[in-house]
This record gives sequence, structure tokens and C-alpha cells, in this order.
Amino acid sequence: MNESRANRSRALRSRWPVVRGGATRLWVAGIGIGLGAGLLARAQPPPAELAFFEKRVRPVLVEACYKCHSQSAGKHKAGLNVDSRGALLAGGDTGPAVVPGRPDESLLITAVAYQDAELQMPPDGRLPDEAIADLREWIRRGAVWPGADGEVDPLPARREFQITEADRAHWAFQPISQPEPPAVERADWVRNPVDAFVAARLEARGLDPAAPAPPLTLLRRATYDLTGLPPTPEETDAFLRDPSPEAYEALVDRLLASPAYGEKWGRHWLDLVRFAESNSYERDNPKPNAWRFRDYVIRAFNEDKPFDRFVREQLAGDELPDGGADGIVATGYYRLGIWDDEPTDREQARLDGLDDIITTTAQTFLGVTLDCARCHEHKIDPFPQADYYRLLAFFDNINHYRNGGPTDEATIFPEPGSRERYEEQLRIRERRREELRDEISEVEDRFRILYLADQGLEETSGDLAGLIAQHGPRLLGEMPAGAYAERRASLKALEAETVPVEKALCVTEAGRLPRAVHIRIRGNAHVEGDLVEPGFPEVLGFAPPVIPPAPEGARTTGRRSVLADWIVDPANPLTARVIVNRVWQHHFGRGIVRTPNDFGRQGSRPTHPQLLDWLASRFVQEGWKLKDLHRLIMTSNAYRMSSTGNTRGREVDPENELFWRFNPRRLTAEEIRDTLLAASGELNRKMFGPGIYVEIPPEILAGQSRPGHGWGESPPDERNRRSVYIHVKRSLLAPILESFDLPETDRTTPVRFSSVQPTQALGMLNGRFVRDQAARLAARVRQEIPDDPEQQIRRALRLTTCRPPAAREVRRGRELVEALQAGDALSPERAFESFCLLALNLNETLYLD
Repeated sequence: MNESRANRSRALRSRWPVVRGGATRLWVAGIGIGLGAGLLARAQPPPAELAFFEKRVRPVLVEACYKCHSQSAGKHKAGLNVDSRGALLAGGDTGPAVVPGRPDESLLITAVAYQDAELQMPPDGRLPDEAIADLREWIRRGAVWPGADGEVDPLPARREFQITEADRAHWAFQPISQPEPPAVERADWVRNPVDAFVAARLEARGLDPAAPAPPLTLLRRATYDLTGLPPTPEETDAFLRDPSPEAYEALVDRLLASPAYGEKWGRHWLDLVRFAESNSYERDNPKPNAWRFRDYVIRAFNEDKPFDRFVREQLAGDELPDGGADGIVATGYYRLGIWDDEPTDREQARLDGLDDIITTTAQTFLGVTLDCARCHEHKIDPFPQADYYRLLAFFDNINHYRNGGPTDEATIFPEPGSRERYEEQLRIRERRREELRDEISEVEDRFRILYLADQGLEETSGDLAGLIAQHGPRLLGEMPAGAYAERRASLKALEAETVPVEKALCVTEAGRLPRAVHIRIRGNAHVEGDLVEPGFPEVLGFAPPVIPPAPEGARTTGRRSVLADWIVDPANPLTARVIVNRVWQHHFGRGIVRTPNDFGRQGSRPTHPQLLDWLASRFVQEGWKLKDLHRLIMTSNAYRMSSTGNTRGREVDPENELFWRFNPRRLTAEEIRDTLLAASGELNRKMFGPGIYVEIPPEILAGQSRPGHGWGESPPDERNRRSVYIHVKRSLLAPILESFDLPETDRTTPVRFSSVQPTQALGMLNGRFVRDQAARLAARVRQEIPDDPEQQIRRALRLTTCRPPAAREVRRGRELVEALQAGDALSPERAFESFCLLALNLNETLYLD
């Protein structure tokens, strides 16, 4: 018996706590002399237990098992030894033979009691009932064994994992309330109920809200927040010329109706669902048609698809009766994670893939870190390990990802009439196939008659096509024989062709019948604990789900639909709070809850709990519409505040927890790149389709395990499309995006970093892409204003900062250009390009107030 294997098994089965049932936790408490509470001590077996083993158990093992499963016999059939406790705990090919204290889960009892037709030991006849009862009793008592290997691991003392009232009272697990907007002293500042909740907190601390932001600041803020692009000079002029009170509301409506809205807000969602188009690991090969999921998300935001429908489509779109192409494409959600194409342990890899799904689902939709309960009870939140596996049971029947093929891809018909056109092409193809076969058969029948007569035979033998090639010109004539060969070639080519059809990356299941799901002890794929059924976190107090049996012919269990329905149930206290908090986060720089993926005890408490609940309840009542939520938030005075601080505010609330002013921010990585392209006039606004490949310096490509592998080359105009359409290869990100904190794609990203580091400045001054855009900006301005250097400087600053520059700014720009010409001997063209590079690097270009 391998000593380390026995030790590992002992650790798995005797020393590690085991979840038992839906709400039970095993604890080690007060066991051991001279050891702290919670540690296990070794104890010698009591004499009575040893006597029971020697008289009632060892003889059975020796007589019934040793001849095939012992060191003394030199046989270890099925990898099993029974001549030591460690060997029984380690087990053989089918798993541990003995689970101390749990005879019903011990394979030894299953085998000797003939409970499984495929596992019956000894094979030459069942043991007497008395012997089986003795073995059961021995295991129930802890499977005592004398000698060095017989040290007993005492069974841990057990106490119920009770969900306490304090657990249920956690703010995020309480039902969403519907508070009335509070009355405030500064009623004149309250434009809508959002302001009332914000003002109430400010007044309680003796703070005043900041002054309104200037119109140009507000225009730029709103335009970037909703579209990720700067306002054009024409849009700026139109907004500033309109003095009406409705001008700003009309601006918000126009931006929400812009196709760029979906590109901007779709990118926020892609961060959450770990969107990427490759698999990671060494080869990092592409995922087939992953780009369709990105397009689906952009369209969903632009169409203002109700959020509850958006959730259902991603989790169970293939099970929706009206799911259509969107329902299939949306389930690509399940296939976006990393994938190891050569795992050493396939079952562990399968469970790792499911863990990625559980992590993303629980954190993205529910804002809880249920993944922390994979191997043990959650250390902070009231989630027993069984909660994790109850959630896993909704997903367990999903086919493990294989990077394409029938279990990962499905045919879709996204456009009206596309199915009918496809089916018509199939019919045309089939008619042509039948025509060719008939013509070929006609020639073959005629040839057979002529050939038999010519050769004096009664029937042909061998390859008929070969005979026609050899004798056909003589018997049929040159033309008929040639036509026969052409028709055969045409038929072969036709059968090799396929009618073009669109495919989508999607989820599939292993049929309509679910597999049994067990808790995995310590997360080990090969050590099963108790059986669990699909269910919801116990602390939330929901009844177990009712899952109707899937009908005959169904391709899935239907479990994912049940989960999706529960997630968007208005009674669920988490989902609506989580999504409205995310929307607030992307408008104000942080959420009402600063930890948007963790609403548990480890996360932050809401700074404005009543505001959060009011927004969440209204969001559900108004039909889960995100654009309405944007409009409500953005038309509040809270959103329209200036970012300018004051002494009182900085003293009382330096972190701006109470939103007494607006938080300035730097543009995101995509916004920076898209702004450069917009300023230069090179931005290609084409939407959708496969990802594009931007230019990446050869020295960066050289860092790959296979330099350049998996990175294509797009035409120049395609390379200038918006950053959301850049192909997302996990091991190879566009340098300008990576430098400015594009998130890593292996896990859900709720909040992006906003770092300041040297490579950002170096890239913005020396990077090829930025310098190219500076040159194109200079060329654009020279073309628009050919012979007026001062107006050229004015235009360049207008295109980069979105405002008319002051006279002194133009003068300083003119002085810089002249100094570059005189001091550095640059041509007027090169000097102006350098000025444009400076304009693209201005804080005013790269930051929002």
C-alpha cells in the first residue's frame, strides 16, 4: 500500500469536515490533549473496539477478501487492498472502500451486501447477514484497526449549521423595501426623488451639494457616460445654443437612442461575464463565433431589452419557448471562460469549468461570493458548502466545453426569412443531386447492356465507373463517356459542399435526465459526499424549487430556466439591487455599494440604503428597463453637480461617501483609443461582426509561445473601428488598452483599476498608434484649414478638448510650433504634428469632470 496515498485518504475522510445534508456543518471542537480547540488528536483504540475488530471483522476480511485484495496474497484486484485501514480508506479504482462512521456510503458494504449488480463481493456468494451486520457496525464505530495504521481519527463532534436571525437580518438578504423619498430642507434642490435621498444624507452631516456643472462639462460627461465618445463640435455648438430647460433632457434622450450607447454599456456587461474570444493557457486558441455574444449584448442594450429577459436569455435562452436566435447566442455566456485543452484530470477540469460558471453567475447576477463555499463552509457569509453544490446542480448537466462542434455550436437564423432561404437552398441542392444521379444511372444502365453483349458476359464485376472510363468511348461514344465523367465529378463536388449557414457558440446539455450531484469533499472531484438537489441559498428563505420532469424528446433538463426565473423573481432581494448599483457605479464612479460583486458581510454596506432600495423597487415596477433608470439618474441634480470641492466637504467627507460633489475620472482604455480616432477623423463607426485585429508591435508578438499565432491582419479602415470590436485574445491585448487597465478576462471584473504608471505616458508620447493619430489629426486640420496656422491650432484644440480654446491657449500653441521649427529644425508639418500629439495628451482630453 502506498503510504502517502493512505495518508491522503485519511486526511480526506477523517480529518476534513464533511457537509451532511442541506444545513449541517461538522465541527472539530475540544478534541486533543495539549492542542487548541478545533484540532484533531490521535488516540489509541479502546480495548473493546479492538476486541470487536479481532473477533468479528478481521476473520471476515481474511476469509472473504484476502485472497484477491491483500499484500500477503500478492494480489490487488481493482487496485484495492483490505489488509490495512489506510488501504481501505484509500480504496481502489472505484473509490474509497470505507468511510469511517458512514456505512451507507462505504463501497465495502455496497459490495458485500450485493446492493449493486455491477459490484458484488465476494463473487462466489453473498456473505451471511450476520457478517455483513458486523462490518456495518465496525464502520459505524469508526473502522477501528490495531497497530501503527490503526490510530483512530475520532469523528468530529457535530453541530447544526444554523442560519441565525442575525444572518437573515443582513441588509442584502432583507426584502427590497419601497421607502418614500424623504422631506428635506433644500426642497428647491430636489429635481427628482434621487436628489431627496442624497440631500437627506448631506443635511444630516451639515453639507451642501456642489454647484451645478457648467453646460459644456455636463455635455461631455453625459456623452462619454452613455456613448464612450466625445461630443462633436457640431453637437457641442447645438447644445450650447439651446437655452431651454429641456435641452439637457433632450440630450440624454438623444444619447440613449444612439447606437453608440449599446457599444459603451455593452462593454460594461462584457467585463462582468469575463468576455474573451480565446481559451487562455499556452495555445490560447480562438473560441468559435464568440463575437456573436458581444454583438448580442450590444443589441440588447440598444433595444432596451428588459433586464429580466436579458438574464433569462443568457442563463436559459435555449430553453425559452420564444428564445429564437437571441436565446441561442445569449447562452454563449457559459462558454466564455478559460479552457484547458489538455487537462491531467478531466473530471476536475469539468468541475473547474462549472466553478467558473457558478462564480460568474453568483457574483454578476446576485452579488454574492458563493464560490468561496466550493471546498468548505463559507468563512464569512452564511453559505454552507451544500449551497454551492445546490447551485451547481442547476448547471451540472451542461456538456463540458470542447471548443466547437455539436456540443458547443448551433445553427441560427438571425434575420427574418433566413431559415426559409436556407431550406430553399437545401431543396435546390437536393434536386440537383437527384438530377445528376438519374443522369449517371441512365448512362450506367446503357453501358452495362452494351458491355455485357460486347464481352459475352451475363453480369459485370468490378468498378463500373472504371469500366466506363476504359470501354465507354468505344461503346458509348466519346461525348457520352466524357459527359458521364463530368457528371460524376459534379456530383462528388456537390456532395462535398455545404449550404452556408450561420453558427453560434452556445450551451448544450447531456440530455433531459440530470445526473446525480454530490458535494465534493474539500472540492476534490473524486471524493463524493452527500447527494444534493438543486436549490437556492438557504439564508434567503426560499422554498426548494419545483422542477417539472423534462418531456420526452427534450434536449435539456429545464433546470436552468428554473434558476433564471428565481434570479429575476421580484421577491429575490439581490438581483435588482445589484444591477441598479452597477448603473449608479458607472455614472458616479462608484456604487452605492462599493463592492458591486459582493453584497455579503465581507463587502461594503450601502452608503444610501434607502436610495438603493427605492431605485431597485422602482426598476422592477417599471419593467426592468435600463434606459429609464439612466434617464432618472442623469436628470437628477446629484448627477449634474460640479466636481469642484470645498473645505467643509473635504473635512467632513474626504472620500465623497455622501456624493456632495461629482467624482472626476479618467477615460477608460477604450474611450481613450476611440477618442484619438474620433479626433483624427479616422474612427470607423461600422458595427458588429467578427473581431478586428489591430497592429501589435513585433516585439510584443515575439513574447508569445508561438509568436503571432492567432492574431490576424485587418484592413486599415477595419483597424479603426471602435475598441469594443477588437478581437479579445487573452494572452495578447492591444498595448494601449492593456496599459490603461483593460481588465483581465479570466474572471468577472466588477470594477476596473485606474492606475497611473510610466508606460502610459511613454505609450501616449512614443507609441506608434498615438503618433499615427497625431499625424492624421494634423492632416485633417490642414485639409479643413489650409493656410492659417493660428486657426489650425484652434481647430486641433477644439477637436481634442471639445471646447473653443482661449486666446492665450492659441497663442501658447503658436509659440510652441514656432519654437519646434526654430529650435529643433522641424518642418512646419512635423512641428504641427508634435503640437497635435501634445493636444491628444492633455489632461483635459483624457479626463472628465
